[in-house]
Amino acid sequence: MSSDDGRVALITGTNRGSGRAIAEELRERGFRVFSLNRSLAGADWLGERRCDVSRPAEIRWAVADVLAEAGRLDVCVSNAVDRVLDPIADLREADWERLVAINLSAGFHLLQAALPALRARRGVFVAMGSHAGTRYFEGGAAYSATKAGLKALVETLLLEERRNGVRACLVSPGAIANLDGDDDPYKMSTRSIARCVGTIVDSWPTDLVVGEIEVRPAELATPPIVGIDRLLHV
Repeated sequence: MSSDDGRVALITGTNRGSGRAIAEELRERGFRVFSLNRSLAGADWLGERRCDVSRPAEIRWAVADVLAEAGRLDVCVSNAVDRVLDPIADLREADWERLVAINLSAGFHLLQAALPALRARRGVFVAMGSHAGTRYFEGGAAYSATKAGLKALVETLLLEERRNGVRACLVSPGAIANLDGDDDPYKMSTRSIARCVGTIVDSWPTDLVVGEIEVRPAELATPPIVGIDRLLHV
């Protein structure tokens, strides 16, 4: 399949890691790829628009610019993310607000800007969630809260927009080797995550939708506490 068979995908946060891998996967599957990145990666095929997704006006402008060039939108992936892992007592207000803006609100503004085009193509919206949205941990208040919010956004989208032909899926991964040089056997590769997303948007039957899919590393490290003693630590 050529790298441009007419279908168009828009992805946020493709500079590196999972976002870059998803962009590469969809390109290999024939999509024409466009990206919204705060820092440009510099690859022509990424179709980049400089966009700080914490700013709704920039999202609206960038999506409109992509649609003006591409004329259609078949897939939209909300992937851009930020993390701050500080305890609640130490979490700065600015960090909380930034994570809410990037990890949660940006997905809403992206969806709202892209929705008419997705309706027209009976397209797919994918939000990249996390196990952190359901498995909470010390230091994870801001990150977990924003990832939990994505579940509500996607579920509501399914209730409202399936009748308009729009499908959606929240992809909730466990540990991903997102940093260069990370070969931890207890993490999933970015390539594997990208193949998962590619399958969702390109290979699933069009008469079904899976609102959420959870993926975990195939290898499991031995936890420091096991059995009923886990209950001492929740």
